[in-house]
Amino acid sequence: MMVRRPVWFWVMTLCSAFGVASPALNAGEDTSASTDMRDIRTGHVIPDEGYCDQPYVVITKDGNWLCLLTTAGGHEGAANSHVVSTISADQGRTWSKLVELEPVDGPPSVYSLPVVANSGRVYAFYDYNGDSFKCPARSDCVGWFVYKYSDDNGRTWSKERHRLPMRMTAVDRTNTFNGQVQIFWGIGKPITFGDTMMFAFSKCGKYVIDRSEGWFYRSDNILTEPDISKIQWQLLPDGDVGLKNPDFGDVQAEQNIVPLNDGSVYCMYRTADDHPCHAYSRDGGHTWTMPEYATYTPGGRRFKNSRACPKVWKTSNGRYLFWFHHHGAHKNPYRGRNPAWLSGGIEKDGFIHWSQPEIVLYDTAPENCLFDPETGLPGPGGGMSYPDLIEQHGRSWITETQKTLARVHPIDPTLLDDLWNQGKVKTVAERGLVLDLDAEAIRKGDAAMPQVPSLREGGGFSIDFWIRRDDTAVGQIILDSRDDQGRGIVVTTAEHNCLRIEVNDGKHSGFWSCDRDLVPPGDWHYVAMIVDGGPNVISMVVDGVLCDGGQASVYGWGRFTPELGDVRGSDRLRIGTSFTGDLKRLRVYNRYLRTSEAIANFYAGT
Repeated sequence: MMVRRPVWFWVMTLCSAFGVASPALNAGEDTSASTDMRDIRTGHVIPDEGYCDQPYVVITKDGNWLCLLTTAGGHEGAANSHVVSTISADQGRTWSKLVELEPVDGPPSVYSLPVVANSGRVYAFYDYNGDSFKCPARSDCVGWFVYKYSDDNGRTWSKERHRLPMRMTAVDRTNTFNGQVQIFWGIGKPITFGDTMMFAFSKCGKYVIDRSEGWFYRSDNILTEPDISKIQWQLLPDGDVGLKNPDFGDVQAEQNIVPLNDGSVYCMYRTADDHPCHAYSRDGGHTWTMPEYATYTPGGRRFKNSRACPKVWKTSNGRYLFWFHHHGAHKNPYRGRNPAWLSGGIEKDGFIHWSQPEIVLYDTAPENCLFDPETGLPGPGGGMSYPDLIEQHGRSWITETQKTLARVHPIDPTLLDDLWNQGKVKTVAERGLVLDLDAEAIRKGDAAMPQVPSLREGGGFSIDFWIRRDDTAVGQIILDSRDDQGRGIVVTTAEHNCLRIEVNDGKHSGFWSCDRDLVPPGDWHYVAMIVDGGPNVISMVVDGVLCDGGQASVYGWGRFTPELGDVRGSDRLRIGTSFTGDLKRLRVYNRYLRTSEAIANFYAGT
């Protein structure tokens, strides 16, 4: 099956084939966002055969990157799906020719999970339809769990494949095929702690991937034992039922794990609800806490994520990162994977405490940036998923795939530091601060409106202030830079104790309101309105918390058209035109603020 590619893809592919560094931006496209590391166009392409999934990377003993991925000449689930590997000697800029672990014309082999043993041997675990079991549609998530290994850093792989012992359990015996074949797949790269290796996967009872639950393979000697016949395996948890909460529905899948500093194991996975789940094991995977909807802090606010991969990693500094999409389920819960967000985790008393998230990657492809212009709500576009984290020489990268294109991206280290230091930093951000008014200046009711960059060119701006409302009246004008043609920025009160921002360039507009009931009358509240022209997203931070839609909406952020341009409006900013209440501090930035910076501004006070 021929997969159509844009011209820039073939330019990057030829560069890779001849050992030339791929251009950082798609040929022929607007370069205005080329310096934004979050724009996935600035990443480097990982080679594939058309379809590509789970591009997972390990660093081999020789210092190179070895990427394992599933590819096919067709689509996800195609009969010619197979596992391949490729090597990069220059941190993902160029890649070697693909090496097959399994042939393209053999039984489907998919979803490889690589790990490096102490000797440097690389193991790759993957699904293999060893009995050539024929399913009604796709036949790639059934059969055997197998592995091959490489003793030359991924240049060649063992001819023999070895089958993992997978005992029949309740979900297998009652599956769609009455136990004739097991249905499963894994997305979590193996973790290591001491001499132990462990990885998670999902068994399924309903073809293809429903009625799912979590299982774990553990080996306490694979990292040190060179003799394959002597490797010992445990399938966990103990008993006949995998990790799941019976109250949370039939979809509890894509488990992935990290080791905690106190010796525990932490698991995250997706559901078909608006929230991912998490659980802890205090005995190496034999038993687990009852899964709960994942929260930022123990007993705190729940994360939101659609039916998309929620990926966790432990970093080399003993901290944690969590990739997710910061919204609830769509009508099509597999969609809406753009942008991707990261939270940073810190371990406290055996539990991970997560930060408010930041956008780490976004896609500007029109089909992945759909939105409803009447509501600002993002539409059912596609996006990126199944990421991996790479750390080497003090730097960090993330891989991702859109199913037909996989890339690798360097991550700004200051973004990660900001995540891990939320709540500790309590100083006002100075970079890009172009207007700063105290209470006395605000009372004048008028100020020079600073220039803000064009959103169409990838620029952004932020406004933050401390506000106290006297009443619940709707439509009061708090800030207004609009000119006679309606171009500019206006901030107003809105229904349900919300504040709203609208921006207009004379032809196009964008708008968003904060979550309901966050700014009621009476008390002082901190509000940051962040308009980001990279991903075309408006987000808001109220009293140090990033809006997520609460109970009223699956979204706490909105999207605007990429055609929206210069929204400065007039050269004057009118303050409190029809507002009954007070402002204590008002700042304007000529760039988007990170969530972490807005939180620091909140802690800095007035």
